[in-house]
Amino acid sequence: MSEPTPPRLIATDLDGTIVRSDGTISARTVAALAQVERAGALLVMVTGRPPRWMTEIAAAVDHRGIAICANGAVVYDLHTETVLRARMIEPDVIAEAVERLRAADPELRFAVEYPTGFVFEARYNLGRWDAGALGGRPVDGETLVSRGGTKLLAFHPSADPDTLAERAEKAVGELVTVTHSSGRGLLEMSAQGVTKASALAEFCAERGIPASAVTAFGDMPNDLPMLTWAGTSYGVANAHPAVKAAVTHATARNDDDGVAQVLERLFV
Repeated sequence: MSEPTPPRLIATDLDGTIVRSDGTISARTVAALAQVERAGALLVMVTGRPPRWMTEIAAAVDHRGIAICANGAVVYDLHTETVLRARMIEPDVIAEAVERLRAADPELRFAVEYPTGFVFEARYNLGRWDAGALGGRPVDGETLVSRGGTKLLAFHPSADPDTLAERAEKAVGELVTVTHSSGRGLLEMSAQGVTKASALAEFCAERGIPASAVTAFGDMPNDLPMLTWAGTSYGVANAHPAVKAAVTHATARNDDDGVAQVLERLFV
């Protein structure tokens, strides 16, 4: 398989794509990411993570590049670790979405992300999902929906994520953009029309970079808008079936440095 012309911009997801199963980024991947910028291309991390979860990533990549966080809702400068732009869900939209989703499935429990910090209702704080330990603040129902946020989260302790996302789309799809990325029953909702692709397309348009000059990497459904927008797209071998069906190319697993393998070929 011949490799495409070296792209002007590399857009890569983090968890499950360049972050390994043990939560680390390998030295090989760090070196490959550094080579992207040395070659004169732009590097953009495009993730569902909120900015507060980017500190270790920023350090691991030596504060290189820009991050698009919260599935497109936040643009974050890794060099300075500051929020550059945020696209918020309005409070009335959050309130309506929570009401509809709670009616559709009373087992759902909710949290709201902000550009910095987040709040959650008590039932959201279950077992390994220790929201308090992650820096969240427990609130009552009215406070939960009183302020706009970058992401509305809905957690179900036992639901299949694909099935849950389909049901949520029917209930609130005209209010918010629904996706998931964790492999568990955790829905991630951003403002209507806000996706990894919308933020990346805006970022590229400001710099005169067409989609055809972008190569993107991902593994989960929240990556699909970005992967289908980019001119060239790669799914890692551990990707969700929908991602494997949508991308133009495939590479090795995250644990086998699949992204680095491609970058080493592109930026020799």
